[in-house]
Amino acid sequence: MVAKKKAPKKASSNILAFVGTDEARLKEAALNCFGKLVSPEEADFGAEVIDGVAENAEAAVKVISQTIGALQTLPFFGGEKVVWLKGATIFADSQTGKALSVLDASESLTNVLEEGLSDGITFILSAPSIDKRRSFYKKISKLAKVEIFDRPDMSRDGWQDQIKMHVRNLAKDRGLFFEDEALELFVMLAGTDFAQIGNELEKIDLFLSNEDRTITTEHVSEQVALTRAGVVFELGNNIAKKNLSGALRIIDHLLYQGENAIGILLAAVVPTVRRLLIAKDLAKHHGIRGSGNYRSYEASLSRLPASETAHLPRKKDGGLSVYPIFLASSESKNFSLDDLRQGLADCLQANRALVTSALDHRIVLERLVIRLLAGSK
Repeated sequence: MVAKKKAPKKASSNILAFVGTDEARLKEAALNCFGKLVSPEEADFGAEVIDGVAENAEAAVKVISQTIGALQTLPFFGGEKVVWLKGATIFADSQTGKALSVLDASESLTNVLEEGLSDGITFILSAPSIDKRRSFYKKISKLAKVEIFDRPDMSRDGWQDQIKMHVRNLAKDRGLFFEDEALELFVMLAGTDFAQIGNELEKIDLFLSNEDRTITTEHVSEQVALTRAGVVFELGNNIAKKNLSGALRIIDHLLYQGENAIGILLAAVVPTVRRLLIAKDLAKHHGIRGSGNYRSYEASLSRLPASETAHLPRKKDGGLSVYPIFLASSESKNFSLDDLRQGLADCLQANRALVTSALDHRIVLERLVIRLLAGSK
Protein backbone atom coordinates (compact mmCIF):
# COMPACT_ATOMS: atom_id res chain seq x y z
CA MET A 1 0.00 0.00 0.00
CA VAL A 2 1.52 3.32 -1.05
CA ALA A 3 1.23 6.09 1.52
CA LYS A 4 -0.31 9.47 0.80
CA LYS A 5 2.17 12.27 1.35
CA LYS A 6 1.44 15.27 3.48
CA ALA A 7 2.55 18.89 3.12
CA PRO A 8 6.26 19.68 3.22
CA LYS A 9 7.60 20.20 6.69
CA LYS A 10 10.93 21.42 8.03
CA ALA A 11 12.65 20.27 11.22
CA SER A 12 10.06 17.52 11.41
CA SER A 13 9.51 15.69 14.67
CA ASN A 14 9.31 12.41 12.75
CA ILE A 15 12.76 12.70 11.14
CA LEU A 16 15.62 12.05 13.58
CA ALA A 17 19.32 11.95 12.75
CA PHE A 18 22.26 10.83 14.87
CA VAL A 19 25.64 11.69 13.34
CA GLY A 20 29.24 12.17 14.42
CA THR A 21 32.63 10.58 14.91
CA ASP A 22 31.99 9.21 18.42
CA GLU A 23 30.49 5.95 17.24
CA ALA A 24 29.87 4.41 20.67
CA ARG A 25 27.78 7.30 22.01
CA LEU A 26 25.99 7.67 18.69
CA LYS A 27 24.97 4.00 18.63
CA GLU A 28 23.71 4.16 22.19
CA ALA A 29 21.63 7.30 21.54
CA ALA A 30 20.11 5.92 18.34
CA LEU A 31 19.29 2.59 19.99
CA ASN A 32 17.64 4.33 22.96
CA CYS A 33 15.57 6.44 20.57
CA PHE A 34 14.48 3.37 18.61
CA GLY A 35 13.60 1.56 21.84
CA LYS A 36 11.35 4.41 22.97
CA LEU A 37 9.50 4.50 19.65
CA VAL A 38 9.09 0.77 19.12
CA SER A 39 7.96 -1.65 21.81
CA PRO A 40 9.24 -5.27 21.62
CA GLU A 41 5.81 -6.60 20.68
CA GLU A 42 5.57 -4.13 17.77
CA ALA A 43 9.08 -4.70 16.45
CA ASP A 44 8.08 -7.30 13.85
CA PHE A 45 5.38 -5.22 12.18
CA GLY A 46 5.90 -1.63 13.32
CA ALA A 47 9.56 -1.23 12.45
CA GLU A 48 11.94 -1.74 9.56
CA VAL A 49 15.69 -1.67 10.28
CA ILE A 50 17.95 -1.27 7.24
CA ASP A 51 21.69 -1.92 7.45
CA GLY A 52 23.43 1.21 6.16
CA VAL A 53 26.83 -0.40 5.53
CA ALA A 54 27.69 -0.87 1.85
CA GLU A 55 30.97 -1.94 0.31
CA ASN A 56 30.41 -0.44 -3.12
CA ALA A 57 28.23 2.06 -5.00
CA GLU A 58 25.80 -0.56 -6.28
CA ALA A 59 25.11 -1.83 -2.78
CA ALA A 60 24.77 1.74 -1.49
CA VAL A 61 22.15 2.63 -4.10
CA LYS A 62 20.26 -0.54 -3.17
CA VAL A 63 20.28 0.48 0.52
CA ILE A 64 18.93 3.95 -0.28
CA SER A 65 16.26 2.54 -2.59
CA GLN A 66 15.18 0.12 0.14
CA THR A 67 14.95 3.03 2.58
CA ILE A 68 12.82 5.10 0.22
CA GLY A 69 10.52 2.15 -0.36
CA ALA A 70 10.11 1.61 3.37
CA LEU A 71 9.30 5.27 3.96
CA GLN A 72 6.65 5.29 1.24
CA THR A 73 4.89 2.14 2.46
CA LEU A 74 2.40 2.18 5.33
CA PRO A 75 2.48 -0.58 7.99
CA PHE A 76 0.31 -3.60 7.11
CA PHE A 77 -1.92 -3.29 10.16
CA GLY A 78 -2.03 0.49 10.39
CA GLY A 79 -0.75 2.41 13.38
CA GLU A 80 2.84 3.65 13.75
CA LYS A 81 5.92 2.66 11.77
CA VAL A 82 9.62 3.39 12.32
CA VAL A 83 12.20 3.12 9.55
CA TRP A 84 15.77 3.05 10.85
CA LEU A 85 18.69 3.44 8.43
CA LYS A 86 21.26 2.07 10.83
CA GLY A 87 25.03 2.71 10.93
CA ALA A 88 25.06 4.30 7.48
CA THR A 89 28.47 4.57 5.84
CA ILE A 90 27.05 5.39 2.42
CA PHE A 91 27.14 9.15 3.01
CA ALA A 92 30.83 9.22 3.97
CA ASP A 93 33.71 10.98 2.25
CA SER A 94 34.73 7.77 0.49
CA GLN A 95 34.87 6.31 -3.01
CA THR A 96 31.45 4.79 -2.46
CA GLY A 97 29.98 7.95 -0.95
CA LYS A 98 31.34 10.13 -3.79
CA ALA A 99 30.01 7.91 -6.60
CA LEU A 100 27.56 9.75 -8.86
CA SER A 101 24.96 7.01 -8.58
CA VAL A 102 25.08 7.26 -4.77
CA LEU A 103 24.84 11.06 -4.86
CA ASP A 104 21.80 10.82 -7.14
CA ALA A 105 20.16 8.24 -4.87
CA SER A 106 20.88 10.42 -1.82
CA GLU A 107 19.20 13.34 -3.57
CA SER A 108 16.13 11.16 -4.17
CA LEU A 109 16.00 10.31 -0.47
CA THR A 110 16.14 13.97 0.58
CA ASN A 111 13.39 14.75 -1.96
CA VAL A 112 11.15 12.16 -0.30
CA LEU A 113 11.88 13.66 3.12
CA GLU A 114 11.29 17.22 1.87
CA GLU A 115 7.88 16.25 0.51
CA GLY A 116 6.94 15.10 3.99
CA LEU A 117 6.38 11.66 5.50
CA SER A 118 2.94 10.25 6.11
CA ASP A 119 1.39 10.55 9.55
CA GLY A 120 2.56 7.74 11.79
CA ILE A 121 5.86 7.15 9.96
CA THR A 122 9.13 8.08 11.66
CA PHE A 123 12.56 7.99 10.04
CA ILE A 124 15.73 7.47 12.08
CA LEU A 125 19.16 7.92 10.52
CA SER A 126 22.31 6.92 12.39
CA ALA A 127 25.49 7.74 10.48
CA PRO A 128 28.88 7.62 12.21
CA SER A 129 30.51 8.38 8.87
CA ILE A 130 28.90 11.32 7.11
CA ASP A 131 30.43 14.04 4.97
CA LYS A 132 29.17 17.29 6.46
CA ARG A 133 30.25 19.24 3.38
CA ARG A 134 27.73 17.51 1.13
CA SER A 135 24.26 18.77 0.27
CA PHE A 136 22.72 15.62 1.80
CA TYR A 137 23.91 16.53 5.28
CA LYS A 138 22.96 20.18 4.86
CA LYS A 139 19.42 19.23 3.84
CA ILE A 140 19.10 16.66 6.62
CA SER A 141 20.21 19.30 9.11
CA LYS A 142 17.23 21.45 8.09
CA LEU A 143 14.69 18.65 7.84
CA ALA A 144 15.54 16.57 10.90
CA LYS A 145 16.12 16.86 14.60
CA VAL A 146 19.85 16.26 14.54
CA GLU A 147 22.01 15.08 17.43
CA ILE A 148 25.76 15.33 16.84
CA PHE A 149 28.24 13.09 18.65
CA ASP A 150 31.70 14.23 17.62
CA ARG A 151 34.94 13.45 19.37
CA PRO A 152 37.13 16.48 20.04
CA ASP A 153 39.74 17.06 17.34
CA MET A 154 43.11 16.11 18.86
CA SER A 155 44.96 18.13 16.23
CA ARG A 156 43.57 21.37 17.71
CA ASP A 157 44.70 23.03 20.89
CA GLY A 158 42.13 22.93 23.67
CA TRP A 159 40.64 19.50 22.92
CA GLN A 160 41.68 18.38 26.39
CA ASP A 161 39.29 20.84 28.06
CA GLN A 162 36.22 19.13 26.61
CA ILE A 163 37.46 15.74 27.76
CA LYS A 164 38.45 16.96 31.23
CA MET A 165 34.95 18.29 31.85
CA HIS A 166 33.47 14.95 30.82
CA VAL A 167 35.95 12.99 32.96
CA ARG A 168 35.32 15.18 36.01
CA ASN A 169 31.57 14.62 35.72
CA LEU A 170 31.99 10.86 35.42
CA ALA A 171 34.42 10.80 38.34
CA LYS A 172 32.04 12.88 40.49
CA ASP A 173 29.24 10.39 39.82
CA ARG A 174 31.51 7.66 41.19
CA GLY A 175 32.66 9.69 44.17
CA LEU A 176 36.18 10.01 42.76
CA PHE A 177 38.45 13.03 42.88
CA PHE A 178 41.37 13.69 40.47
CA GLU A 179 44.56 15.43 41.44
CA ASP A 180 45.25 18.07 38.77
CA GLU A 181 48.29 16.32 37.33
CA ALA A 182 46.51 12.96 37.39
CA LEU A 183 43.59 14.39 35.40
CA GLU A 184 45.92 15.86 32.78
CA LEU A 185 47.76 12.54 32.41
CA PHE A 186 44.51 10.55 32.30
CA VAL A 187 43.19 12.67 29.41
CA MET A 188 46.42 12.35 27.45
CA LEU A 189 46.42 8.56 27.81
CA ALA A 190 42.69 7.84 27.44
CA GLY A 191 42.11 10.30 24.59
CA THR A 192 38.74 11.10 23.03
CA ASP A 193 36.99 7.72 23.15
CA PHE A 194 34.22 8.25 25.70
CA ALA A 195 33.51 4.53 26.00
CA GLN A 196 37.18 3.87 26.73
CA ILE A 197 37.21 6.70 29.26
CA GLY A 198 34.30 5.10 31.09
CA ASN A 199 36.05 1.73 31.14
CA GLU A 200 39.29 3.19 32.48
CA LEU A 201 37.47 5.11 35.23
CA GLU A 202 35.64 1.95 36.23
CA LYS A 203 38.97 0.12 36.60
CA ILE A 204 40.36 2.86 38.82
CA ASP A 205 37.12 2.94 40.83
CA LEU A 206 37.39 -0.79 41.52
CA PHE A 207 41.07 -0.46 42.39
CA LEU A 208 40.63 2.32 44.97
CA SER A 209 39.29 1.65 48.44
CA ASN A 210 36.09 3.14 49.79
CA GLU A 211 38.12 5.35 52.12
CA ASP A 212 40.63 6.73 49.59
CA ARG A 213 38.86 8.18 46.53
CA THR A 214 41.65 10.44 45.29
CA ILE A 215 43.22 9.52 41.95
CA THR A 216 46.96 10.22 41.66
CA THR A 217 49.32 10.12 38.69
CA GLU A 218 50.58 6.75 39.98
CA HIS A 219 47.05 5.32 39.78
CA VAL A 220 46.66 6.60 36.22
CA SER A 221 50.05 5.28 35.08
CA GLU A 222 49.38 1.84 36.55
CA GLN A 223 45.72 1.40 35.60
CA VAL A 224 45.02 3.20 32.32
CA ALA A 225 45.58 1.05 29.24
CA LEU A 226 47.54 2.40 26.29
CA THR A 227 44.76 3.51 23.93
CA ARG A 228 45.14 4.99 20.47
CA ALA A 229 45.50 8.40 22.12
CA GLY A 230 47.99 6.87 24.53
CA VAL A 231 50.05 5.59 21.62
CA VAL A 232 50.02 9.08 20.11
CA PHE A 233 51.06 10.45 23.50
CA GLU A 234 53.90 7.90 23.66
CA LEU A 235 55.08 8.97 20.20
CA GLY A 236 55.39 12.52 21.52
CA ASN A 237 57.24 11.22 24.59
CA ASN A 238 59.72 9.29 22.46
CA ILE A 239 60.38 12.34 20.30
CA ALA A 240 60.88 14.50 23.40
CA LYS A 241 63.28 11.93 24.90
CA LYS A 242 65.13 11.62 21.56
CA ASN A 243 64.35 7.91 21.42
CA LEU A 244 64.58 7.46 17.66
CA SER A 245 64.01 3.69 17.53
CA GLY A 246 60.96 3.98 19.79
CA ALA A 247 59.48 6.83 17.75
CA LEU A 248 59.95 4.97 14.46
CA ARG A 249 58.43 1.81 15.93
CA ILE A 250 55.30 3.71 17.08
CA ILE A 251 54.92 5.41 13.69
CA ASP A 252 55.08 1.99 12.04
CA HIS A 253 52.46 0.68 14.50
CA LEU A 254 50.08 3.60 13.92
CA LEU A 255 50.33 3.35 10.14
CA TYR A 256 49.81 -0.42 10.32
CA GLN A 257 46.65 0.23 12.37
CA GLY A 258 45.34 2.43 9.55
CA GLU A 259 46.06 5.84 11.07
CA ASN A 260 46.39 8.74 8.63
CA ALA A 261 49.92 10.12 8.25
CA ILE A 262 48.72 13.74 8.31
CA GLY A 263 46.73 12.94 11.45
CA ILE A 264 49.87 11.52 13.12
CA LEU A 265 51.82 14.61 12.15
CA LEU A 266 49.22 17.09 13.43
CA ALA A 267 48.16 15.15 16.54
CA ALA A 268 51.57 14.02 17.80
CA VAL A 269 54.63 15.45 16.08
CA VAL A 270 53.72 19.12 15.60
CA PRO A 271 52.24 19.62 19.13
CA THR A 272 55.32 17.96 20.67
CA VAL A 273 57.77 20.17 18.77
CA ARG A 274 55.68 23.26 19.53
CA ARG A 275 55.54 22.47 23.26
CA LEU A 276 59.29 21.76 23.40
CA LEU A 277 59.99 25.05 21.63
CA ILE A 278 57.75 26.98 24.02
CA ALA A 279 59.30 25.31 27.07
CA LYS A 280 62.84 25.94 25.77
CA ASP A 281 62.05 29.57 25.05
CA LEU A 282 60.56 30.07 28.54
CA ALA A 283 63.63 28.50 30.12
CA LYS A 284 66.10 30.58 28.12
CA HIS A 285 64.42 33.98 28.24
CA HIS A 286 62.52 33.83 31.55
CA GLY A 287 64.36 31.20 33.56
CA ILE A 288 61.20 29.12 33.98
CA ARG A 289 62.19 25.47 34.18
CA GLY A 290 60.32 22.35 35.18
CA SER A 291 61.78 21.33 38.52
CA GLY A 292 59.28 18.56 39.18
CA ASN A 293 56.82 20.92 40.88
CA TYR A 294 53.83 21.60 38.63
CA ARG A 295 52.27 24.21 40.93
CA SER A 296 55.49 26.20 41.06
CA TYR A 297 55.82 26.07 37.27
CA GLU A 298 52.21 27.18 36.80
CA ALA A 299 52.67 30.06 39.26
CA SER A 300 55.82 31.22 37.44
CA LEU A 301 53.97 31.36 34.13
CA SER A 302 51.05 33.25 35.65
CA ARG A 303 53.44 36.00 36.82
CA LEU A 304 54.62 36.75 33.28
CA PRO A 305 53.12 39.82 31.57
CA ALA A 306 50.35 39.18 29.06
CA SER A 307 52.62 40.19 26.16
CA GLU A 308 54.93 37.26 27.01
CA THR A 309 52.17 34.64 27.19
CA ALA A 310 49.96 35.69 24.26
CA HIS A 311 51.41 32.94 22.05
CA LEU A 312 50.93 30.12 24.56
CA PRO A 313 48.18 27.49 24.12
CA ARG A 314 44.95 28.27 25.93
CA LYS A 315 42.07 26.41 27.51
CA LYS A 316 38.51 27.11 26.48
CA ASP A 317 38.05 29.41 29.46
CA GLY A 318 40.99 31.52 28.26
CA GLY A 319 43.45 30.28 30.89
CA LEU A 320 46.89 28.96 30.01
CA SER A 321 47.18 25.27 29.14
CA VAL A 322 50.20 24.70 31.37
CA TYR A 323 50.53 20.97 32.00
CA PRO A 324 51.65 19.90 28.49
CA ILE A 325 54.33 22.61 28.56
CA PHE A 326 55.36 21.53 32.05
CA LEU A 327 55.85 17.95 30.80
CA ALA A 328 57.90 19.22 27.86
CA SER A 329 60.07 21.46 30.05
CA SER A 330 62.08 18.60 31.52
CA GLU A 331 62.83 17.18 28.04
CA SER A 332 63.53 20.48 26.27
CA LYS A 333 67.12 20.30 27.53
CA ASN A 334 67.67 17.60 24.90
CA PHE A 335 67.29 20.20 22.13
CA SER A 336 68.70 23.58 21.22
CA LEU A 337 66.39 26.50 20.50
CA ASP A 338 67.61 26.68 16.91
CA ASP A 339 67.02 22.96 16.39
CA LEU A 340 63.43 23.27 17.61
CA ARG A 341 62.73 26.28 15.40
CA GLN A 342 64.11 24.36 12.44
CA GLY A 343 62.08 21.34 13.54
CA LEU A 344 58.85 23.32 13.34
CA ALA A 345 59.81 24.47 9.84
CA ASP A 346 60.55 20.84 8.91
CA CYS A 347 57.06 19.87 10.14
CA LEU A 348 55.55 22.41 7.74
CA GLN A 349 57.58 20.99 4.85
CA ALA A 350 56.48 17.46 5.79
CA ASN A 351 52.86 18.56 5.86
CA ARG A 352 53.17 20.01 2.38
CA ALA A 353 54.86 16.84 1.14
CA LEU A 354 52.06 14.66 2.55
CA VAL A 355 49.38 16.82 0.94
CA THR A 356 50.90 17.72 -2.41
CA SER A 357 53.48 15.08 -3.35
CA ALA A 358 53.36 11.41 -4.27
CA LEU A 359 56.07 10.49 -1.77
CA ASP A 360 55.41 7.49 0.46
CA HIS A 361 53.84 8.78 3.67
CA ARG A 362 55.87 6.46 5.86
CA ILE A 363 59.11 7.78 4.37
CA VAL A 364 58.01 11.41 4.87
CA LEU A 365 57.26 10.83 8.57
CA GLU A 366 60.39 8.78 9.19
CA ARG A 367 62.65 11.36 7.54
CA LEU A 368 61.03 14.12 9.58
CA VAL A 369 61.54 12.31 12.88
CA ILE A 370 65.14 11.43 12.01
CA ARG A 371 65.86 15.11 11.21
CA LEU A 372 64.18 16.21 14.47
CA LEU A 373 66.13 13.80 16.64
CA ALA A 374 69.44 14.11 14.79
CA GLY A 375 69.42 17.88 15.41
CA SER A 376 72.37 19.81 14.03
CA LYS A 377 74.07 16.55 13.06
